[in-house]
Amino acid sequence: MVPPPFCRLGALLLAGWTAACTVGPDYKPDGLAVPSAWTEQQPSPADQAAATERLRAWWASFQDPLLDRLVAQAIAGNDDLKIARQRLIQARAGRAIAASVDYPQVTAKAARLQSNSSTTADYPPGIGQYRTWELGFDASWEIDVFGGTRRAEEAADADIGAAIEDRRTILVSLLAELASDYASLRASQLRLSIAVRNIEASRRAFDLTQQEFQRGLGTDLEVAQARAQWNNVRSAPPALKASVARLSHAIAVLVGGFPGDLEVELSKPAPLMMVPASLPVSLPSETLTNRPDVRRAERRYAAATARIGVATADLFPHFSIPLTIDPTSATIGSLFLAKSLDWSIGLAAGTLVYDGGKTDARIENAKAVAEQARLAYEQTVRGAFRDVEDALVTYQTETERNGTLKEAAADSDLALDRATKLYGAGLTDFLKVLDSERAAFAAEDLEAQSRLVRVQNVIALFKALGGGWQGVEFEDARPAE
Repeated sequence: MVPPPFCRLGALLLAGWTAACTVGPDYKPDGLAVPSAWTEQQPSPADQAAATERLRAWWASFQDPLLDRLVAQAIAGNDDLKIARQRLIQARAGRAIAASVDYPQVTAKAARLQSNSSTTADYPPGIGQYRTWELGFDASWEIDVFGGTRRAEEAADADIGAAIEDRRTILVSLLAELASDYASLRASQLRLSIAVRNIEASRRAFDLTQQEFQRGLGTDLEVAQARAQWNNVRSAPPALKASVARLSHAIAVLVGGFPGDLEVELSKPAPLMMVPASLPVSLPSETLTNRPDVRRAERRYAAATARIGVATADLFPHFSIPLTIDPTSATIGSLFLAKSLDWSIGLAAGTLVYDGGKTDARIENAKAVAEQARLAYEQTVRGAFRDVEDALVTYQTETERNGTLKEAAADSDLALDRATKLYGAGLTDFLKVLDSERAAFAAEDLEAQSRLVRVQNVIALFKALGGGWQGVEFEDARPAE
């Protein structure tokens, strides 16, 4: 049955109006003024040009094949990334729900009824038992005149973007945590090797004091001091071995396995990664583009702004076109005849008259949420700049400290060698040997720890610059259609 002409005309007019009337504020990102250069370092144009490409797979700068393999395993198997993927699927489903309002809602129905009406009533007269067949559908299409549905779709699109950036944020943090744990493991192994060498040196010193005592040239005090020093340095390896085991457990879980999966493989000593010769420091404006947490905060701000329009649309009339086609007949054979057809179509409108201020409160709530999102976005931007500046200054100061510690370690080794030779020649007391030995071990261990701090500072800088996600794009990380 063709709808009456006036209904079709009304529907066309209302549909055309939807393109011109959308309530609520249009989203426009605030132009937050940011510094044009970093305070702690002024990268050269060449470094800036190479920064974007190097940040894509920054872990490759350490030239460690095992680290590269662990990164690949983490991207494929990490549980946090899998959870984030489900949040993205949820956001896309939410977008589909919001968009479904644009289409007619259709319900089909079929029934076979056996009924009885009274035949003793005066009015209306009954007919006794009878049966009917019904087949049809009800449909309703709400016309988005004031843009509430369009604003809901805008918010859902922004939610999808935020979910994509959330997974990228998790990826950036995961890569930094994995590389930092791996560096800590290698540093613990380095410190363990230093401790083993120191144990051997302390044992030789103890043997020397015993020999001197047996020859009548030393004292039992010196023997006791040497034995105490030997036992002290022997206490260091157990804690370092435990650190290696714990870090191997952490790395195994990060890549999506169980704690013991990598313990045997990672327990094999390997050198601590070397710091890259140069650091890829991008411009401040590029950092904001690279940082997925900043991009996520911006998308959340966009979603919150769109939801002001969703709440505001409830203040305005709602229009819909209801349609019912409902053939009814006593026999199934005549169900499809034209004279058995029941139908109705119309144009319905409804508007809020009074709700005790609930809709106004929802609008105010949406505005407050949007303002929170705007402030959170600005806070995230400032935090991103602080992260980069902190990483730059800590790297520079630790580099200076590491140079001093290297000189101290070399001087301490030289002092120990000379003190040992002088004691063997009877030209000095054993206390100088013990002091030199303690100083040499402490200096070498501090220098190893400083090397770890430098590597971790570089990793922190890569993370602060938002590196890592660009070269690991997920197949489903696409914008909403």
